[in-house]
Amino acid sequence: MFYDIARRYMFSRDAEWAHEFALDNLRRFAHTPLSMAWSQSVADKPVNFLGLEFKNPVGLAAGLDKNAECIDAFSQMGFGFIEVGTVTPRPQAGNDKPRIFRLPQAHAIINRMGFNNKGVDNLVANVKAAKYDGILGINIGKNKDTPNEQGKDDYIHCMRKVFEHASYITVNISSPNTPGLRDLQYGDALDDLLQSLKNEQMDLIAKHSKSVPMLVKIAPDIDAVQVAQIAESLVKNRIDGVIATNTTLEREAVQGQQHAQEAGGLSGRPVREKSTFVVSELKRITEGKLPIIGVGGIDSAESAKEKLDAGASLLQVYTGFIYEGPALVKRIINGL
Repeated sequence: MFYDIARRYMFSRDAEWAHEFALDNLRRFAHTPLSMAWSQSVADKPVNFLGLEFKNPVGLAAGLDKNAECIDAFSQMGFGFIEVGTVTPRPQAGNDKPRIFRLPQAHAIINRMGFNNKGVDNLVANVKAAKYDGILGINIGKNKDTPNEQGKDDYIHCMRKVFEHASYITVNISSPNTPGLRDLQYGDALDDLLQSLKNEQMDLIAKHSKSVPMLVKIAPDIDAVQVAQIAESLVKNRIDGVIATNTTLEREAVQGQQHAQEAGGLSGRPVREKSTFVVSELKRITEGKLPIIGVGGIDSAESAKEKLDAGASLLQVYTGFIYEGPALVKRIINGL
């Protein structure tokens, strides 16, 4: 009931204003009685994944809390894990506004934020200040003005900064909103990046005496051949797991709707089928040996089961959460 009222108000306002308004209030009131508005208890449905024990399989996807400002508030909603970021070495403003657009008819969002964030040092400070003691993923990227040829230096810099504070680290090479970023998903560029990051991960494990799994987040806009090529590189470079998928550039499912032709990544129901295809292909190609987190179009217990049946061990929500609110977490868990 509370979220229905809050959503009506926020959906009447500019999408990015509403996003910032929500985060500001979650941050301010997480440790006050007002947090009862979103706090809920959910059943424990533990999942062991990459040697980590998750309270339940439903996580918050990266992109919503880029600067790790609201970790405690999101934990009160019953998420089994939280992923923050994408964070870059240096603060950056992102792309010009407006850059978030709702497509309510399709239960979808288009965004072209462009890795807007306050930088990795700010994120680490926020993580250290949080009281949350659950599974925390930290999603890392490169600055927009860093050429792809030097991109691995940005990822390594972020990895070093966040390593001791993360339960796992996600390497984001699939956002469509940083020019040329998706080029890192293919061929020699991918192998070079993954080999460098794997070497750094091993060094950091030795240095901190702590194992922090590394996952790679990939795009949905790839065919079976490209999925196979990416999977081969992930396995060859001993990457711990994969997150499938990011947002799509496809617009076929939303043709004719308001904002459908806006540039950026489309998320929500229209990406559900594409992301499920990538999950199922990854499982088939790797014979289930590459752990998968499924994300894309999950807004019900049915769509959550679809991802799990396709081969995912864990799930993440974002756009479905925007439309359905914290109750979505409980509905999915109760329906599994």
